[in-house]
Amino acid sequence: MQSSLTPFRVAVIGGGPAGLMAAQDLAQAGVQVDLYDAMASVGRKFLLAGRSGMNITHAEAYEDFVGRYGDSAAPLRPMLDAFGPQAVRDWVHGLGLATFVGTSGRVFPTDMKAAPLLRAWVHRLRESGVRFHTRHRWLGWQGDELLFSAAGEDDKPATRLVQADAVILALGGASWARLGSDGAWMPLLAARGVEVAPLVPANCGFDIDWSEHFSSRHAGEPLMTVAVIARDAQGREMRKQGQFVVTQGGIEGSLIYALSAPLRDQIAAEGHTTIWLDLLPDLTAERVADEVSRPRGARSLSSHLQSRLGIKGVKAGLLRECLSKQQFADQAQLAQAIKRLPLRLQRARPIDEAISSAGGVRWEALKGTMLKAAPGVFVAGEMVDWEAPTGGYLLTACFAGGVAAARDVLAWRAGLTPR
Repeated sequence: MQSSLTPFRVAVIGGGPAGLMAAQDLAQAGVQVDLYDAMASVGRKFLLAGRSGMNITHAEAYEDFVGRYGDSAAPLRPMLDAFGPQAVRDWVHGLGLATFVGTSGRVFPTDMKAAPLLRAWVHRLRESGVRFHTRHRWLGWQGDELLFSAAGEDDKPATRLVQADAVILALGGASWARLGSDGAWMPLLAARGVEVAPLVPANCGFDIDWSEHFSSRHAGEPLMTVAVIARDAQGREMRKQGQFVVTQGGIEGSLIYALSAPLRDQIAAEGHTTIWLDLLPDLTAERVADEVSRPRGARSLSSHLQSRLGIKGVKAGLLRECLSKQQFADQAQLAQAIKRLPLRLQRARPIDEAISSAGGVRWEALKGTMLKAAPGVFVAGEMVDWEAPTGGYLLTACFAGGVAAARDVLAWRAGLTPR
């Protein structure tokens, strides 16, 4: 039995948002926290994600916010109820940074940067007594102790054994492996009888077999103000409007990421899937048909489309790419294609390129955040089998998962079983 004079020690493995938030709550409760990370510094993916603007959470109505997590909304809800979007903003304010709500409802620190937030956070954690151990790669267990590969003398790798009264694993998924999230923990947990789902890309782009002619001319060009029609898991059509980018071998961008989960799953089940583009979502099909069929005199059809409908550049290129010469010359078929142009998606892009990943520890393997197969071991963040769109949802759920894991550790310490 642990002596009352011996501090309760928790090892938090993983220095991303979930791990840092868990460390924060535990330290505030008087627990001795040692945080281990494989990289030379913590928060690497957090910093990169904030390079184009640190979207910290979202300000939409709470019920809509929770609904963004799809099938995982129910198990995540208690965590989000305890630490949701407003709590995230209050926490940022507590670090001395202001926030604002953008026109899309996304919430940002006033300076839009991740680095000042991370610096203030790590400083607060150090002041609260959290001990950081970087360049420590977790290798699993040796008996009851945690086994790490750590930089020893002259930076030569050496193994290190660590004892802890409880462990929080916050090792991320498998996207952006160069920043530390490589999914290497999957076989370690599976070997201990933990139920895990394969890690797959989320918020990802897709491959399309463009012709060399099209990709050489239009790769990198954005498609502004378009709509995508796709099928959901039940085969029903759904429609979203926004923008995305044509790549050398496919498509990517915010509008595609928002639909990536069902598209990825359809490709896994069927080998490919199809989406349809509405190149002019603000015009009715009747208006488009009228403009296409207007007399054009000596003008070329391409000039006519640009003059009457503003179709040029990559939009014009897509019509040429996807339609035969006969279809392009047929007014009815051309008008129909402008409003519903089919694109066949062949593959999701590799998981290491994805913004996030799905899969990981199944909800059925958990009591609260504690592993049923390994009492005293808790998990948080992207390690758990949930996914969310971009827009602050990923970060908020990681923060909330870290808070939940810390509270479950404290409950378990008190002799209570997490629920």
